[in-house]
Amino acid sequence: MEKKVMKKDVDSRLFDIFNILILTIFTLIIVIPLWNVVVSSFASGSVLAKGDFVFWPSELSLENYRAVFRDGSMLQAFFISVSKTIFGVLTHVFFCAMMAYAMSKANLKGRKLYSAMGITTMFFSGGMIPTYLLFRQIGLLNSFWVYIIPALLSYYDVIILMNFFRNVPDSLEESAMIDGAGHWRIFLQIFLPLSKPALATIALFNGVNQWNDFMTARIFITDKALYPLQMKLYEIIVQSQTQGMQNIGTAVAESTTKGVQLATIVVTTIPILIIYPLLQKHFIAGMMVGAVKE
Repeated sequence: MEKKVMKKDVDSRLFDIFNILILTIFTLIIVIPLWNVVVSSFASGSVLAKGDFVFWPSELSLENYRAVFRDGSMLQAFFISVSKTIFGVLTHVFFCAMMAYAMSKANLKGRKLYSAMGITTMFFSGGMIPTYLLFRQIGLLNSFWVYIIPALLSYYDVIILMNFFRNVPDSLEESAMIDGAGHWRIFLQIFLPLSKPALATIALFNGVNQWNDFMTARIFITDKALYPLQMKLYEIIVQSQTQGMQNIGTAVAESTTKGVQLATIVVTTIPILIIYPLLQKHFIAGMMVGAVKE
């Protein structure tokens, strides 16, 4: 018996060591390139041109970041990215929550039809050209609303919220109705406060998509005043590859093209890195919705 216990302990320790080793290797594979991007963004142009470092450059410089923030269009793009992310997340979450609240009611007329229509949108779309023609017809081209209105609904998010709303005890809703509360009051004062984990999960997913999205601007926006930060990064990369550093603009003339690219990448990544830890607790709880059935 003691031999079996000792053997089990040895196997358990070997398993733990193997896991730690594998996870350490994977962590290094992920962290080292990210670290290299960050420190490279602080490297001077001459050191970056040599590219003979991995962990720390021999000469540090803030010129890449000065170049990014000296460009007035970059600050405007940052404002557009922040605005469309905040407003887009708020409207998306509220709109999906309203639909999920209605769809979670078994007595909703036409519920199966609405569900079938929603599921269809998860697998099929109208295509790029019909979408472009539709947006042009309703006046969304070169409009800030092209970032908001098409992103209002995601049936996948509706399903997550719908499952969460079904877990709210019926007794809460019934007692609220006895006290004279209507659906709007029940939705705003009972369901939404009790669904913070699911709402935070939806907000994080949609926020990351909104922040990283540049294809919407690439296809539907020609007014550079409405370009988000990701579109400016795309412009910098494309211009540096085709025309060279002299065509990017005088604001970044003193810095290398690669340095400005890396600095812009860091600037666009920092907000998500700050927000994610704040929502991590709710995010994990929201992802577990429907994972366990009793």
